[in-house]
Amino acid sequence: MTPNVVGRFVFCLCQLLALVLLAGDGIAQTGSLKHSPAEVVKRYLALDYKGARLDAMSVETVASYTSWDEEPTWGRVVVTRGFVVAEQYRQWEVIDRLEVVIPVTFQVIGSVYLETAGFVQEVETEEVRFRVKAVKNRWKIVEPMFPPHVGQKRMVNFVREAWVKETDPAKRDRLGALQDELRKAK
Repeated sequence: MTPNVVGRFVFCLCQLLALVLLAGDGIAQTGSLKHSPAEVVKRYLALDYKGARLDAMSVETVASYTSWDEEPTWGRVVVTRGFVVAEQYRQWEVIDRLEVVIPVTFQVIGSVYLETAGFVQEVETEEVRFRVKAVKNRWKIVEPMFPPHVGQKRMVNFVREAWVKETDPAKRDRLGALQDELRKAK
C-alpha cells in the first residue's frame, strides 16, 4: 500500500473509533436492559400515536418493541389527544428485576370503527398498564395487546388518504363525513 492509502485508512479508522466512543448510548440497541423499560413503552406509543399500526406496511416498525409476532386485525382505532407514561419506577408495579408494570394514561377522544367508517365520541381518560419484561436481553412489551391508539391529526389524514383512494361514491361520502367528524371532535 502506498503511504497515501495507509494514511486515509488510518484517518477513517480514527473517525470511526471517535464516533463509537463519543456516541456511547446514543447508538445503543433499542430496548437494551441498560435503559429504562419506560423508554420502550414511550417509543412504542409514540409510533402508535403516529399511526404505525394502521397498515401492514408500517406495523414492522413497532414489532421490535413487543414480544408477539403478529398484530391481530383490529376493527376499532382509539383516537387520542396524547398520552403520559409513568417514568419514575416508584409509579410502577415492580414484579422483579426483569419485569415491571408501567401505567400509561391516554386522553381519549373516541373510537373509529373501520368496518362502518363510524366515529363514536367518548371523551375520557383511559389508563392502560403495560407489562414489560426482559426477553433475550432486551426490554419487550409482553401485554396488553390493545387496539391502536392514534393521534387525532394522524387519524384525520389516514381517513383523507382512504377517501382519495376510494372509488365508490357512497363510501367516499361516508369517509368524507367521518373526516369532518374527526376534525370537529374536541
